[in-house]
Amino acid sequence: MSSLDAGLADEATIARYEPVIGLEVHVQLKTKTKIFSHSSHAFGNAPNTQTDPVVLGLPGALPVLNREAVSLAVRASLAINCQVNRYSQFARKNYFYPDLPKGYQISQYDHPLAEHGWLDIQAGELAKRIGITRLHMEEDAGKTIHDGFPDSHRYSYVDLNRAGAPLCEIVSEPDLRSADEAVAYLSELKLLMQFARASDCDMEKGQLRCDANVSVRLRGSDKFGTRCEIKNLNSFRFVKQAIQYEIARQAALLEAGGTVVQETRLFNTSTGTTAGMRGKEDSHDYRYFPEPDLPPLIVEDEWLDAIRDEIPELPPAMRKRFVEAYGLSEYDAKVLTLTAATAAYFEAAAKAAGNPKIASNWVQGELMGALNAAGTAIEDSPVGAAELGELVALVNEGTLSGKLGKEVFAKMFESGKTAPEIIEAEGLRQISDTGELDKIISEVLARSERQVQQYRGGKTGVIGYFVGQVMKATRGQANPKLVNQMLRAALDG
Repeated sequence: MSSLDAGLADEATIARYEPVIGLEVHVQLKTKTKIFSHSSHAFGNAPNTQTDPVVLGLPGALPVLNREAVSLAVRASLAINCQVNRYSQFARKNYFYPDLPKGYQISQYDHPLAEHGWLDIQAGELAKRIGITRLHMEEDAGKTIHDGFPDSHRYSYVDLNRAGAPLCEIVSEPDLRSADEAVAYLSELKLLMQFARASDCDMEKGQLRCDANVSVRLRGSDKFGTRCEIKNLNSFRFVKQAIQYEIARQAALLEAGGTVVQETRLFNTSTGTTAGMRGKEDSHDYRYFPEPDLPPLIVEDEWLDAIRDEIPELPPAMRKRFVEAYGLSEYDAKVLTLTAATAAYFEAAAKAAGNPKIASNWVQGELMGALNAAGTAIEDSPVGAAELGELVALVNEGTLSGKLGKEVFAKMFESGKTAPEIIEAEGLRQISDTGELDKIISEVLARSERQVQQYRGGKTGVIGYFVGQVMKATRGQANPKLVNQMLRAALDG
């Protein structure tokens, strides 16, 4: 019986099964040149303009390992708490694809660069540690293009620009139990790679790609089911959709008395379904053997220590510090460490503001709202971190009201000017002079006899009317807290 016969399981049926998920994540290391040759692997250049004899597999061309790629792979390994092996070895992984000119891929097999790591995830209310089996280095293949040309119905095209780009493949233990956990794991892994400066992880450029191994078993069973591998998932949304579909497909198949076939499947982003691509290979199908043209890779203690010292503060430690040192909530700390640029911006703004909590509110509120509306990254914000901190300090000290502060921020974002420049040019400084305010309050009360009688008759809620009248008279520049105090003193007296 095929999965087509079974259809998809409903929620009640799915609930009877426990998913078992492991991810194989390919991370492109941020070097300028390829892993075994001098060619660039920059994204977006004209097809087949970044090749060389090594990439093309021409006779006599020998690979030379890129030292910087190794340094970045070690960074990645340390970021996910892996044990870096002092001795590792490259191997030839043999398979035949049009975008693999040599007929084999240089990878690592039984002697990987790093092993036995872990990272912690938070999926909803669930906190969990996910094991990492290994991190190994390898070269990327090229790209086969099946559409976009007038004769695509007859031919496929090959672009070898990314062939030979340096990758590290990170293989998790089968510790994930839902699509949400898988997305949480992938999100945290991406953050760690970016903060460690091992990779930019731009999924739109193919710098982070994921294969998901999915199986299901009856809840309570300790025996793994037959797994299917879903290849080349390139967004968090597609990872979640593909895993959810595959769980429902396998559960329905088993419920109908069928069996799951071990195979490689592809996810159709248009239909949200997976479909069989080929039988799933085992390691012996690739006929691994040591790469004869490369010596073993030796990572000496001195080199390892130097790389470890270069790694900046990573998200888990940074979140903890933000909570403990700045008094932020765990949620705020997580939002402010979504990117290294956001974290750096917040810290600079907090320093200038003198109040980290209020600075956090402005970064997450006004700044991120404006950036999202403009489609601008925080690195390109027209309001610098120090300038935002200066504005927050003016609001905090009472020079500006909160409402005026937001108006000034909007003008800063539009013009690129600083808060003091805008305040001076437009006369927006908050009025806190009691003599000036006393005169305005007296005028408001004199023309509001009915409301004064209502207040003194017990309807104290009418105080809001008086505050509004004073704010209107001062074009919103009066200190609202001080106005409230002075009004109550006048009315009660």
